[in-house]
Amino acid sequence: MQDFFLDLFSGMHVPKELIVMLMSLIPIVELRGAIPVGAALGLDTVTTFICAVVGNCLPVPLIIFLARPIVSFLKKTRVLGWFARWMERKTEKNRDKIMKRSALGLFLFVAVPLPGTGAWTGALCAALLDLRYRFALPSIVGGVIGAGCVMTLGTELVKWIVQIF
Repeated sequence: MQDFFLDLFSGMHVPKELIVMLMSLIPIVELRGAIPVGAALGLDTVTTFICAVVGNCLPVPLIIFLARPIVSFLKKTRVLGWFARWMERKTEKNRDKIMKRSALGLFLFVAVPLPGTGAWTGALCAALLDLRYRFALPSIVGGVIGAGCVMTLGTELVKWIVQIF
């Protein structure tokens, strides 16, 4: 995936910072993929971190506001109705885990850099669980910053190990 983006933007003279921001906007990749790409592009650590966090947080308010109406619409369609119902079942299954600690639970869910967690999933969960926006948004942004710190430290550790050998 990283090579795809590097090849895609290499002939366009797109700023490296914009590449990192665009990568962090993409679901699944998010900043977990954007931070190593920023390091591979030669960006400094702070710039990479800021671009990845900002890019990853940009879609969160839209997801929180639009997820519920979109899922309701999709449930009425034949083609994607099964997917919308699956998302609701999956969210309901994890309701107790997230609601038990509410804002802290959402923060931890987003902050752990594992597949299936992140800003997109956290915002979707917040919307489907009807969490209050004033609690959900700071929790998700904090989680993104936490995940960014973990990924930045991990990326810097890998760079340091590679330099040794």
